[in-house]
Amino acid sequence: MKKFILSIIAIFICLLCWLFIEPELITVHHYKIKNPELQNVKIVFAADFHVYKNQHKRLAKIVKKINAQNPDIVLLGGDYVRTDSPEKSMDIETIAKYLGQIKPKYLTAAVLGNHDYAYGTQKVKKALNKNNIKVLMNEHIKVKTPKSVVYISGVEDLWWGQPNIPQALKNTQSPQILLSHNPDLFPEIPNSIDLTLCGHTHGGQVVLPIWGVLGTKIVPSKHGNKYIRGFIEEGNKKMIITNGLGTSILPVRFNSFPEIVVIDFY
Repeated sequence: MKKFILSIIAIFICLLCWLFIEPELITVHHYKIKNPELQNVKIVFAADFHVYKNQHKRLAKIVKKINAQNPDIVLLGGDYVRTDSPEKSMDIETIAKYLGQIKPKYLTAAVLGNHDYAYGTQKVKKALNKNNIKVLMNEHIKVKTPKSVVYISGVEDLWWGQPNIPQALKNTQSPQILLSHNPDLFPEIPNSIDLTLCGHTHGGQVVLPIWGVLGTKIVPSKHGNKYIRGFIEEGNKKMIITNGLGTSILPVRFNSFPEIVVIDFY
């Protein structure tokens, strides 16, 4: 009986964490990456917002937290809206106005995710562009910093778009940062890219250590758990996959904290 009561209490505590505590957190995950060509450049990366209608305060808090990092460049990895429950999603025009309050020194650029395509590709692109967020769809933009010129490239979503890496990288040179909503493109990305930034997986969203690091059926990737979260290095190629900020399908998170990523090059 005592074990049963303790089990019920443990389940109750887990439910509280899943539903009310962890999804509302906004953590900041710092990475330091050695790259002399990008020395002293600070990039803030955020993705998978999936904003509900009633999340005005949370979205404002995210923007405030991004600005508090004093970023040189802000990059956004897609999935601003929700299409798993579209009637509960904040409209993209309102989301874009909030994100337009992000104030980096040089640039805010973005790619679109599968939810954005389902919502309406041109509608999302237009709203973001209107608020000084450059949407990259198989294209790039050149950013001048005091010490270097950085090429930021972005590709279309792997599931809903037609990602074209050669087109996005045409007439670019190192140093280069590539944005892709979906990390499954990583094997196709050339070694010339200094860093690839992705979202989409939510870091697993619900990670139960007692069952190991998730089953491949839970992670939306053809590579299973290989590209689930964090810093990935294969040969000379580097990739960071963020846990993202929102939730999909169910409004729960466990052992996969919402995060903003900060990259300091040295």
